[in-house]
Amino acid sequence: MRAWIVLAVISMIALTASAQPTVPAEPFHDTLRGLTPLDEEAKPPLIAPVDNRDVIRARAYAQQPPTIPHKIDGYQLDRNANRCLACHARSRAAESGAVPVAVSHYTDRTGETLEHISPRRYFCTQCHVTQADAKPLVANTFTDLPDVRLPPARQTVKK
Repeated sequence: MRAWIVLAVISMIALTASAQPTVPAEPFHDTLRGLTPLDEEAKPPLIAPVDNRDVIRARAYAQQPPTIPHKIDGYQLDRNANRCLACHARSRAAESGAVPVAVSHYTDRTGETLEHISPRRYFCTQCHVTQADAKPLVANTFTDLPDVRLPPARQTVKK
């Protein structure tokens, strides 16, 4: 009986090994790669032009840093200078009309509030990006917290 089971297992392995893979009827399609085969380099799309309308967009996910609603071409942003702070520093925001840098950018790792931007928050473009009028690469159904409504049974009644 054991010999029969061993023979059956060996037969199944042999049949599986000799079977040809099936080719799908439709070509492989990836939302980011398109129809480019996996062994070829996809041609990247053209970079969308930067919006320069100074319109603040809604966030695409929770905890998303705000996007930059204007062009920053030619801005010096290195260890020697930060052009963003010319308008967005809390001391200059009132006169420039720009959104001031968040208070969180003035705290260090220990939670101590500093008089100047924290070194770990100094390079703005490591979190913030310019806006472009481009089609999203993937679908997004994110709903920001103020737009989320609780079911009627869970809402609290104010007295």
